[in-house]
Amino acid sequence: MSRTATSFVDQISFLANWAGDPLRVGAIAPSGRSLADIITRGISPADAPVIELGAGTGAFTRALIARGVPEDRLVLIELGADFARMLKRRHPEASVLQINAAELANMELFGSERAGAVVSGLPLLSFPQIAVVRILKGAFAHLREEGGFYQFTYGPVCPVPRPILERFGLRATKVGRTLANLPPATVYRISRRPGEALRF
Repeated sequence: MSRTATSFVDQISFLANWAGDPLRVGAIAPSGRSLADIITRGISPADAPVIELGAGTGAFTRALIARGVPEDRLVLIELGADFARMLKRRHPEASVLQINAAELANMELFGSERAGAVVSGLPLLSFPQIAVVRILKGAFAHLREEGGFYQFTYGPVCPVPRPILERFGLRATKVGRTLANLPPATVYRISRRPGEALRF
């Protein structure tokens, strides 16, 4: 399938899923290439394995693979059944888990190995704070000490409130912003505070 045809299929699928559950999907169109480029820019094959939350139609997945992360070193978390089936068809070597990202802490993913990065396509601004905390707790349970949690937002500030970051020993750093995405988006890298233990 050509890139144009894939893009059209993705847009139709995304719109249909948004109409069915707008709070879960959080957008009416899949993330664009400019956002995918920014959110994966700091990730290399050395960061594998990599976890992707809310993988949707795979816009970030494709960008991760293009950056050299092996497909079989990706774990794609996607709650939506339609998106999960699409991901399994498009990325058969990746591990696709149809689960709620808030359940990640209870999952066995890599044995004793830890991920170098988590890339999140989840609409955190539409989630209750308790769900955001559970998602972060699960992600950092699987991340290396120096690993980063990459999150985008359509809002003006980091979608994880400062009190939550400070309470659990985390910090957020702006990675970049794109006006080419629909709507414009900003990317943050959330990581452990130097010299502090996580307090989940």
